[in-house]
Amino acid sequence: MEAMRVFALVAATVTTGLTAGLFYTYACSVTPGLGTTGDFMVAQVMQRLNVAILNGWFLLGFVGALVFTAVAVVLHLPSDGRRVLPAAVGALVCYTASLVVTRVVNLPLNQALADAGQPGLTGQPVRMCGRFRTRWVRWNAARALLSTAALGFLCWALVLHCHMRPS
Repeated sequence: MEAMRVFALVAATVTTGLTAGLFYTYACSVTPGLGTTGDFMVAQVMQRLNVAILNGWFLLGFVGALVFTAVAVVLHLPSDGRRVLPAAVGALVCYTASLVVTRVVNLPLNQALADAGQPGLTGQPVRMCGRFRTRWVRWNAARALLSTAALGFLCWALVLHCHMRPS
């Protein structure tokens, strides 16, 4: 049981860290960088990024963070793991909230952009980017903060787990 708890916490921390890093990068460099370009460039780049990001490596971190964190919570439910439980639950709540933001805000924006066609052919994606820009920036920042909070909770869970062990 001990080895499984450690594995789950480490795997949750690593995968959450990967996802938090991605969201941080979007919030702190991708969207601000695109903010200095025109809507045509934003539409073109975002459409390409939204296709490129859907790959196994991304999904390993994105889905793995949820799965491993949930497993860590379940494994710490017995009384000898309860000291770690609040931090693990905090991580699960924060990471789940980042997924809700992704599902409710980011994915619909990305899908609307994809459905609008090529920026140079219809002009529709370009008009959409102007309307979406503020929402993208705001909600990418929210996802970055939520997933970073989840990472912090998982780091704290690891610290608590190490302090629970007899010396």
